[in-house]
Amino acid sequence: MDPRDRALELFHRVAASVPAYGAFLDEHGVDPQQVLTYQDFVRLPLTSKDAYIRRFPLPELCRNGTIGDMIAVSSGSTGAPSFWARSAADERVVADRFEEVFRDAFAARGRRTLAVVCFALGTWVGGLFTVACCRHLAERGYPVTVVAPGSDRWEILRVVPELAPHFDQVVLLGYPPFIKDVIDAGIAAGVPWADYSVKLVTAGEVFSEEWRTLVAGRAGMADPARDTASLYGTADAGVLGNETPLSVEIRRFLAGRPETARELFGSSRLPTLVQYDPDVRFFEEHAGTLLFTGDNGIPLIRYHIADEGGLTPYDRMLGFLRGHGFRPAATGPERPFAHVFGRSHFAVSYYGANVYPENISVGLEQPEVSAFVTGKFVLEAVEDEHRDRRLAVTVELAPGVTPSDKIARIAGESILTHLLRLNSEFAAYVPPHRRTPDIRLRETGDPDYFPPGAKHRYTRG
Repeated sequence: MDPRDRALELFHRVAASVPAYGAFLDEHGVDPQQVLTYQDFVRLPLTSKDAYIRRFPLPELCRNGTIGDMIAVSSGSTGAPSFWARSAADERVVADRFEEVFRDAFAARGRRTLAVVCFALGTWVGGLFTVACCRHLAERGYPVTVVAPGSDRWEILRVVPELAPHFDQVVLLGYPPFIKDVIDAGIAAGVPWADYSVKLVTAGEVFSEEWRTLVAGRAGMADPARDTASLYGTADAGVLGNETPLSVEIRRFLAGRPETARELFGSSRLPTLVQYDPDVRFFEEHAGTLLFTGDNGIPLIRYHIADEGGLTPYDRMLGFLRGHGFRPAATGPERPFAHVFGRSHFAVSYYGANVYPENISVGLEQPEVSAFVTGKFVLEAVEDEHRDRRLAVTVELAPGVTPSDKIARIAGESILTHLLRLNSEFAAYVPPHRRTPDIRLRETGDPDYFPPGAKHRYTRG
């Protein structure tokens, strides 16, 4: 069946069985019986967290008004939780993405594999869901064993050396900067990563190819394109797409050619590049952002997740690359590509936690800080010279105020205090030694960050 027809079919099932979506359509004057073609489908109103999810009780968002067998939690800009119903069926669909990585990149069908889940455990969306998906692989006949130390770096470094000698390879699954912290700390502690045939599965953040090369080298990986894979996932719907050896090879080619990347992606920034199954997660482009339709514990139709990005059909991608003299050596599934820059207008992803401008504003509005600053700032997640991620906040000083270490210290302490108070993901995901932001003070009207008269953007991708 054409993926567009599948999306239309799912729309009708959801309209008939999900109370909230039926009410949402009624509010917008949409009669489901009049939605007969894909052209009708693409005129349907967009759903989103604010326009749809937060407006209805959780049971009404679920099929037949019944909550699934598991709840995952994410938190937004205020720290207020969002609850996402899950089911075993959701896990099986997402496990297909894990299986593709483990089978095609890691050759795990014939290798005893230790999967070390380094995502935060508990109610959070990543950890337990990843554990479940890896166990589904074991049920499918893969010799995969799961251990879940979570985001406790020292527990990871305690269990891996004990267990790794019993396996052919070790797969670390976690947020990119945290995984790098673990590998670096392991090197300092004498962990022989190169003996363990390490592989990485990451999610939650865009990273550079320089980062991939560096971490691969430190972990003793021979082939970064096959030994690492990034997942594109959301709290809303689990994993939407995954890197393949083909997509990684393409991304590494484009990393050294920003003008070619700009021609393909519309920006010289290097996005995450994944392949996806349109029969399971149907994507659309909308004004430079992505929409998706998919069946989940909370079914979602034309859902706007505010991720900047776009889509490229398989044949068009390979044709574009041939036009630039590049023929990838890797073969991969003949499925479309999605590129994702992330939500740079709205939030910065740091150790898998979404850090929102509102979180930072509160810290700068405190009495001990507010007299020295205008309230304008720019939030960034940057790589330092060691390829470690840092949370940087560039702050505009009030007129007549000059930069000082004292102001930077007070501002940093206040921002951290209120980040931990307001953003529970930040507190759960970010290791304590990586939480304190780097404060960079600029005078009023600084042309690089605070040009007078220009519309201010509080984040940079």
